[in-house]
Amino acid sequence: MDLGSLLTSTLTDTLEVSLPLFRVELALSATIVLVLLCRMLPVLRWLDSALVALGGVAFALWYAWSDLRGLPGSPWPAVVAATHPASQELFGGLLIFDSLTAYIRFLLAGFLVLYILFTKISGIPDREDGADFYTLVLGSSLGMCLMASANHLLMIFMAVEMASVPSYALAGMLKGRKASSEAALKYAVYGAGAAGVMLYGISLLAGVLGTCHLPSMAAELGRIVGDGADSFYVADSAGPIMVLTLGGLMMAVGLAFKLSAVPFHFWCPDVFEGAAAEVGAFLSVASKAAAVALAVRVAFGLGWLGDAADASAAGLADVRHFLVYLIGLMAAVTCTLGNLGAYGQTNMKRLLAYSTIAHAGYLLLGVAAAVAMLGVDPEGCRKAVTALAFYLGTYLFMNLGAFAIVAVLRNRLRSEEIAAYAGLVRSNPGMVVAAGAVLVSLVGLPPLAGFVSKFLIFSSLVEAITKGIERPLMLVLLVIGGLNTVISLFYYLRVLKVMTFDPPPEDRVAAPAPVWLPGALVTAVVVPVVLLGIFWSGLYAYAQLAGTFAS
Repeated sequence: MDLGSLLTSTLTDTLEVSLPLFRVELALSATIVLVLLCRMLPVLRWLDSALVALGGVAFALWYAWSDLRGLPGSPWPAVVAATHPASQELFGGLLIFDSLTAYIRFLLAGFLVLYILFTKISGIPDREDGADFYTLVLGSSLGMCLMASANHLLMIFMAVEMASVPSYALAGMLKGRKASSEAALKYAVYGAGAAGVMLYGISLLAGVLGTCHLPSMAAELGRIVGDGADSFYVADSAGPIMVLTLGGLMMAVGLAFKLSAVPFHFWCPDVFEGAAAEVGAFLSVASKAAAVALAVRVAFGLGWLGDAADASAAGLADVRHFLVYLIGLMAAVTCTLGNLGAYGQTNMKRLLAYSTIAHAGYLLLGVAAAVAMLGVDPEGCRKAVTALAFYLGTYLFMNLGAFAIVAVLRNRLRSEEIAAYAGLVRSNPGMVVAAGAVLVSLVGLPPLAGFVSKFLIFSSLVEAITKGIERPLMLVLLVIGGLNTVISLFYYLRVLKVMTFDPPPEDRVAAPAPVWLPGALVTAVVVPVVLLGIFWSGLYAYAQLAGTFAS
């Protein structure tokens, strides 16, 4: 093929195939430009950057909704006919559009709509810093959308950095506060270290496998592992396998950092405590959804070749076995340390940081179950991915609700310490009820959304056990997950005990604030936590659509 034909085919593919499936990211990019113009041009400074950002995100949400409902197998095919392929590589294989991509983009866009309304009502950022704040939020969200659809090692690294670098600046948005500056510095230092290790791991994988395209890597990886399976200790075969193992572990460092998984969680409590509650909400929800999607994407991309039954596919069974034990070990340690670390915390944001770490562990339990059943039990694998998608959907409302309550109480009580909530039931019973619903849902008790989420995750582990797939590991993970759920009960309920039974401090002076706007915000976020625990079939239908990614 000559240069002219290559350029013509590339241009045609970009305009006719890739860009129509890239509308969400294009909408976010255009919104970033508009918000920056509001900051730069004096004639546009009278515009409220929050409203401009909200309008652009609304367009992105509409495109994400259209893409999701246009997929084959949509829950409402009679309303919107399937117009998109089940899976389509974009921009020469750098990205991929499928049901998982569409679902995560829809979650991120929906979260951004709620998040911008949340920040507008809570008062952080102020009008002066609004353009800078929303530019960083939208830029990070753009990187998270790319994380969900990455199909190439270089795109994985670029997407992770696009999502991370704006987050460093967001952590230090509270000007003049030493704790905020310290949080931003710690986050940036940890992030730079994790990025360097991840990039070196990527270079090892690409150097040995000769490609950065995930499906091509899987084929070559299966061939190398398959050839060396019977002669692991022979120098010619052991060398590449050891280098690939080291590269995979180093690449996992970057993914674990975004997930705040142990042992790369050290930044999380300090950053959440030093940053504004609004920034904590963004990091705990949006970053988690994108990181879980990327972890699933990488694990599936390197561990499965579809229905191919050649030597490469046979060799990938060993790769999946390695991935399952790696993810399972990380999941068990992460949820255990997260729950134990929450004990003794006196700051509410720091407690929620350890809660975020624990929930990352629960999500990794589902990832381990999905990878274990990949290629062995297709139906069980789809159910495991469905459980992950449903968990992320409910986690959005649970954690956003928790941080919204912290922000509203901060504005009224001028404190984020748990002790400041003492006796709050006497002065603001509605807020205590909302906090109770969110915290009990985070534990995973019925009849709230958190119960259904954890039940589905644990069900995927049980299904693997009953079918004899990695049975010893799955059984251990199930027991650890159940014990950690019981452990989490105590520190969540301790917050409610302070709110209801402890006497209020005598020197409490609640700052005057409009009641109906913060109350409406908290209600709008907490009500789905209750409803999704009872009427969860609608969200589950979309989660099942995301689960078809594993087909």
